[in-house]
Amino acid sequence: MSIAMTGGGTGGHLAIIKAVKEELRDSELIYIGSTKGQDKSWFEKDNDFNSKYFLDTQGVVNQGFLGKFKSIFMLIKATIKARKILKEKNVKVVFCVGGFSSAPTSFASKLLGIPLVIHEQNASIGSLNKLLKPYSSYFISSYEKNSPIKAYPIKKEFFKKARVRKEVKTIIFLGGSQGAVAINNLALNMAKRLDDMNIKIIHQAGERNLVEVKQLYRDINVKAKVFGFTTKLSDYMAEADFAIARAGASTLWELSAIGSPTLFIPYPYASSDHQYYNAKFLEDRGVAWIMREGDIDSSKIIKIIKNEDLASISSKLQNMIEKDGAFQIAKILKDIEQ
Repeated sequence: MSIAMTGGGTGGHLAIIKAVKEELRDSELIYIGSTKGQDKSWFEKDNDFNSKYFLDTQGVVNQGFLGKFKSIFMLIKATIKARKILKEKNVKVVFCVGGFSSAPTSFASKLLGIPLVIHEQNASIGSLNKLLKPYSSYFISSYEKNSPIKAYPIKKEFFKKARVRKEVKTIIFLGGSQGAVAINNLALNMAKRLDDMNIKIIHQAGERNLVEVKQLYRDINVKAKVFGFTTKLSDYMAEADFAIARAGASTLWELSAIGSPTLFIPYPYASSDHQYYNAKFLEDRGVAWIMREGDIDSSKIIKIIKNEDLASISSKLQNMIEKDGAFQIAKILKDIEQ
């Protein structure tokens, strides 16, 4: 008997799987993802999984007519493969985190009558999860009133490294492993001013922009820790006293768990503007700030850093985040498996 975990494409989806699988080390786990997106870079060499499969799939949304036709054809072929895998591995439950790479396995689970447990990361439900929600045994979301689990699944290391921030000595700019041009530009535009204020800079510039951004810091004679993809993100977050970040769900909740006051700059082209609504969930509770990409104002950001009661916000963040979200989800999966 085994548990299948599926979904991904982006780090936000995959971080959920990473957190939950930590609580399932005594179970036989298989991962089914896609050859596209970030699935392989995250899990191809991950020994926590007994078996790993990467199927040929691609997203259907935002495709032209021919692109949609090709995607659907690929989906049908991948669903047939996923169905075969689930039968061969005697899978008893499928855990889906959404994203195009989760579609074949999720559809295959329903064809075989295998219970499907879905985790939705965002305040605005993704199109696939919305489609699958009525057919799921459990639909889990930190934003939904009727969710059986409200705690967001976060790796334990973020809670262990949490602390209360009282003043800003170090700031972190987080554009994700792929980078964000707007956040990169903001960091570089603010760099000299922050340096004059003796505020250190940590900057996730993205793999594609890494060399260029490092050179631009050298050009203006400002020292900064610049990186792209990293396995030490919790260390960087813990070191910083304030964050400026996109509002992908996992980044948002990890920053909250570690107690970091954050200004969120949502990705403006996110499906259903979900990053804005993720950040608004915290802003409405008085523990975060939002600035639209078109309204970025470095002077306002400096005022936030200087004047806000960061210690109070940092404490509130830690108090509002439950620590056992991953454990609670793992318990549901184990109960179904047995």
